[in-house]
Amino acid sequence: MRFKTVLTICAAVAMLAACSSEPEANKAATGTGTTAPMTTGQQITPGSQQDLVANVGDRIFFDFDKSNLRPDARAQVEKWAAWLKKYPQNTVTIAGNCDERGTREYNLALGERRAAAAKKYLIALGIDAKRIGTISYGKERPSVVGSNEAAWAQNRNDIMTVN
Repeated sequence: MRFKTVLTICAAVAMLAACSSEPEANKAATGTGTTAPMTTGQQITPGSQQDLVANVGDRIFFDFDKSNLRPDARAQVEKWAAWLKKYPQNTVTIAGNCDERGTREYNLALGERRAAAAKKYLIALGIDAKRIGTISYGKERPSVVGSNEAAWAQNRNDIMTVN
């Protein structure tokens, strides 16, 4: 009985130690301590993926079986362009995605058209084409799991990531 009590206490101490925060010395060494604060207490590096997601948004959405940019998508791509102009050192990749309906081959082609549409608009807004890569994942990387219109609508997207 006593052995079990000691073992339980040791396990609790180990769990508490594993949950401790990163020491300030490590933050400085990794560069995570020199950034703007997030509302959750974390730090965001300006020009990073986290900055893009938190302050600009990293995705646009498409209608079923379409690759043309909707007005809301155009507005979001305009925000991407402004952000990319602010951080000219950044290169990005735009990933075109589809919902689960359709064949693999069809969705890969549709995802490529979607990514290309966003890239083309970024170029028209003054972003150098060399800074923008595209890839299509088709239906292989759903954002939301589900076989209903709500899930499908979330999976018909382009997601921009900082390289």
